[in-house]
Amino acid sequence: MSPGNPRRPSALNVANALTYFRVFAVPVVVACFFWEGEFRPGSHSMRWIALAIFIVAAVTDYFDGWAARAFGQVTTVGRMLDPIADKLLVAACLLVLAADQTIAGWSLWAGVIILCREILVSGLREFLAELRVSVPVSKVAKWKTVMQLVAIGFLIAGPAGDAIVPQVTNTGIVLLWIAAVLTIYTGFDYFRAGVTYLKDERS
Repeated sequence: MSPGNPRRPSALNVANALTYFRVFAVPVVVACFFWEGEFRPGSHSMRWIALAIFIVAAVTDYFDGWAARAFGQVTTVGRMLDPIADKLLVAACLLVLAADQTIAGWSLWAGVIILCREILVSGLREFLAELRVSVPVSKVAKWKTVMQLVAIGFLIAGPAGDAIVPQVTNTGIVLLWIAAVLTIYTGFDYFRAGVTYLKDERS
């Protein structure tokens, strides 16, 4: 292979393997909640398993990006799948937590805000990508992601955590609302960029 045509990194590399694991973790976490609800009601062992898998998956969200940059393993597949894996993990967990009634009442609105924002941003990203416009990820957006993952971690522990340390579930609810507020704030950047280009198209 000539020097002018450098070898592309394989889609099967460390960075992408971490992203693949995060996608695979989604149905496993859901299965843990289903198993507990259907076959082991009142038992919290599957919640702890779900929490362990979720924590490992959440940690890979940082290390897949680090590995891609550190080892020169940035691929098109990785860039496409990484945000999808994040959204699948968050959305699936919010849905099973709502079904489990760990999130209920007014707290459901926090989950709805987060899910709606993710759908809106995905649509705006696709629209802006067609215009070859990119919106850089801000530090607040990164904190939003961290807050979402921490909140969901507390909520997955839920009643199992409450049995050991009181207010684990309530702490998760508070953090979820904080994440929802950050979600609205960061979503505004994408919305503003999209509206700007829509105005340009109409003028």
